[in-house]
Amino acid sequence: MKRIFIIVLYWIAAILLTAFLVVSLDYQFWQGLMIGLMFLPCAMALSFFLPKVAKEQPKDRIKHSLFIILGVMALALFLLIVTHMLFSYIKNEPAYSFPQDIAPILANPIFLAIILTILAYGEFRLEKWLGKTKKNHPVSFTSDYKKVSLNAEDILYIESRDSEAWIHTRDGKSYRNKTGISQWENLLGPDFIRIHRAFLVNGQDAMPTSPDTVTIAGTELPVSRKYKNSIK
Repeated sequence: MKRIFIIVLYWIAAILLTAFLVVSLDYQFWQGLMIGLMFLPCAMALSFFLPKVAKEQPKDRIKHSLFIILGVMALALFLLIVTHMLFSYIKNEPAYSFPQDIAPILANPIFLAIILTILAYGEFRLEKWLGKTKKNHPVSFTSDYKKVSLNAEDILYIESRDSEAWIHTRDGKSYRNKTGISQWENLLGPDFIRIHRAFLVNGQDAMPTSPDTVTIAGTELPVSRKYKNSIK
């Protein structure tokens, strides 16, 4: 909930800053706000789709990134035109007058690309920071009647053994605990990947070595058929 609140605050601040920038181009503040709102879905699309293609092969990455950027730029120009048509309607001006009302720099694709890139990159860095904060958050549990507190990123994998879960850490230690592996999966979040009914691994450290195994810190672990899509 806190993460969503911070991201919403970021986008509100981004819209306001964009509005003040647009006001400096001889627009009224309410017009600046509407143009800032217009940039919002375009910047969010960039910040969502570009990281998705970052893991692809270089050839596909370049091609797909280009498609995404061109698509977002086309959407931004379309929304810019629609927004100015709306301005003309609100001011009771002829609809055909809107092209003359658009500030030339605002219709410049390079200027649009710079603004959208700044907004999208800011959101991307914020997501990275929030993810790092979440991973560094201590995880507390009981092992052999003693309370243990670890950072989530220090856990390599969880192993389920009958009624116990064994927590294997980066420093070579292991702790046993009565919490079920499914509960550990919910507790540790999306950075940990279920590869088997008995194994939950840190996705930052697990390396697929075959269709049926992954290696983590020199230990080879099995991948069951049910969870192969998770590895992909």
